[in-house]
Amino acid sequence: MISNKKSKAKEIVYGINAVQSVLDTNPEKILSAWVVKGREDDKRILNLVYLLNQFGIKVQYAMRHFMDEKSDNGVHQGIIIEISATPAKNERDLEILLDELENPLFLILDSVTDPRNLGAAMRSALGAYADAVIVAKDKSAPFSSVARKTASGAADIIPLIAVTNLSRTITYLQEHDVKVIGLAGEADKSIYDLDLTGPLAIVAGAEDSGLRRLTREKCDCLAKIPMNSKLESLNVSVASAVCLFEAMRQRKLS
Repeated sequence: MISNKKSKAKEIVYGINAVQSVLDTNPEKILSAWVVKGREDDKRILNLVYLLNQFGIKVQYAMRHFMDEKSDNGVHQGIIIEISATPAKNERDLEILLDELENPLFLILDSVTDPRNLGAAMRSALGAYADAVIVAKDKSAPFSSVARKTASGAADIIPLIAVTNLSRTITYLQEHDVKVIGLAGEADKSIYDLDLTGPLAIVAGAEDSGLRRLTREKCDCLAKIPMNSKLESLNVSVASAVCLFEAMRQRKLS
């Protein structure tokens, strides 16, 4: 997981799965590593230490109070690494991505402020072969330690693009032949009745308020997920997963 405490060009990543993810995807970014004293015999820690040594990273052993402070009292599980910071992706990165992709699939999150939902949605998006998750810079969950932990490795693979104006970004996608479908429980159409095989962006809103009015109006159409009437709504990450995997299913068949 990634701490909110960072220098201008460095980030703190902690937790066994988060450290393993960086080792698997971007080991060249690792600058320093610490292991808490007393956990040297933990097999999971030993494996990570071995891999860090293989990449030329010297592991330092530290007291628990140092580790707790370094991770802002996060659940570091006895291991912390410092990595070079990754610049945030923005509209320009989206433009480049669109130029490279023949049949893009995006997940757009509108005013999703819970970092656990952000992380879970990123994990679902990666599982369904989506090409990026798009959020607004404001009124969205920050990519924090909680989001990274919940994403469980997806954070180092799928791009998270933060845009200045979500409405303008939707228009930009539509101008590039990307169909934009908003999820709304009161919609007339079912997600299973729509053609999801072409360039597509699925927009999911916050659980309590759903899509904002302007976002709704910008969408090409709204769709719902049919479900038991006794259940009012799904968690936003679950709803996103249902729709993304339906899109993946249709694309595989076509």
